Amino acid sequence: MTRKLFGTDGVRGQANSHPMTAELALRLGAAAGRYFRRVGQNDHRVVIGKDTRLSGYMLENALTAGLTSTGMNVLLLGPVPTPAVGFLTRSMRADLGIMISASHNPAADNGIKFFGPDGFKLSDEAESQIEAIMEGVIEPAQPRNIGRAKRIDDGLGRYVEYAKTTFPGRGLLSGMKVVVDCANGAAYRAAPEVLWELGATVIPIGVAPNGFNINENCGSTYTDTAVAAVVAQGADLGICLDGDADRVLIIDQNGEVADGDQIMALFAARWATEGRLRGGALVATVMSNLGLERFLEGRGLRLERTKVGDRYVVERMRQGGFNLGGEQSGHIVMTDHVTTGDGLIAGLQFLSAMVETGKSASELARQFAPVPQQLRNLRYGAGREPLAAAAVKAVIADAEARLVGRGRLVIRKSGTEPLIRVMGEADDAVLLGEVLDGIVAAIQAAAPAA
Repeated sequence: MTRKLFGTDGVRGQANSHPMTAELALRLGAAAGRYFRRVGQNDHRVVIGKDTRLSGYMLENALTAGLTSTGMNVLLLGPVPTPAVGFLTRSMRADLGIMISASHNPAADNGIKFFGPDGFKLSDEAESQIEAIMEGVIEPAQPRNIGRAKRIDDGLGRYVEYAKTTFPGRGLLSGMKVVVDCANGAAYRAAPEVLWELGATVIPIGVAPNGFNINENCGSTYTDTAVAAVVAQGADLGICLDGDADRVLIIDQNGEVADGDQIMALFAARWATEGRLRGGALVATVMSNLGLERFLEGRGLRLERTKVGDRYVVERMRQGGFNLGGEQSGHIVMTDHVTTGDGLIAGLQFLSAMVETGKSASELARQFAPVPQQLRNLRYGAGREPLAAAAVKAVIADAEARLVGRGRLVIRKSGTEPLIRVMGEADDAVLLGEVLDGIVAAIQAAAPAA
């Protein structure tokens, strides 16, 4: 069944424009409520979290109206990280979890992500079935069965306490100075609190959300602010989160940034040595660097690749019984601890490695030399399908032939924006630039930006 509304990570778009309108959110909530109601039981509950965008209030109210109209009881968490919603959905025995967030996107955007009762994101099949319900007549609950809604004041505290338990010891961060950039987003309270309670000297930035400044000149998509703070403050480490705190980048004491590939390489190597890496493999997407794959192979480990999207990483992890996966962008999924990417808990695991080895962040954050990689994002006009053009297909085929045995290409449509993402990597950076320039030119000629 083809999904029309859901993308690679829920439903996403500009607030107050289709599909991120109050009307659609209400209907989506009603459809999800109807899908998850369990026959013969009266206590149907859903937890809803959000980030700090102004439009979160509108969508939260609309979803609540739709859900309660079908008999779901709604528990409102307020601003919490996305992984907290996954954790609390399972912990509070809810039928459904919802996170209102557009993650790393600008404040004008928003999105709706769904979690099942096990705390994992919904499958493509489940999302398709919810869409099918939306297209029909949604049966409301009888008046006496309409759901209730209430605020849950201790949801954030529950997550904070849980996050601390993933760190192997209390007070072990004493004497460590940590910059944490919360992107003016969902972790603006949780992340500094966890680090401080574990003993660190915390320098928080991006902790003054106003509804409009999420991800603005801060967070994992703009590391300059945190880099400057790490260097100026003489910090041991910088932890850069995105707007909903499900991804992280690490900044070493010299101001150098480590992406998700380097973080996963560190964890995989350590876990394998300790006998904790299940299946002898790390799961990552097609976007992860070839250098990571070579690093793992050199240690007798495998890289299992999936299509882009942390949900697909998690699906493969569950299918194969693996416990470590993620994305180059900084989603780090550790199913021994969490059901989705968790930037804060990944940051704690990096700090744990520093404490246990006595090594600096710079020694741990550079596990392999990346193969030269370039990513070009090309916006295209509505209604266009540039990758279907014969001229584009021919140029891509020629480029792939030139890179055989020397590199690789990944060319795909974005699941959240009208973009074609053209990624290539090769040991020969000059060759790589030439083939990517040719592909970009062909795509732009076939479908110029609107």
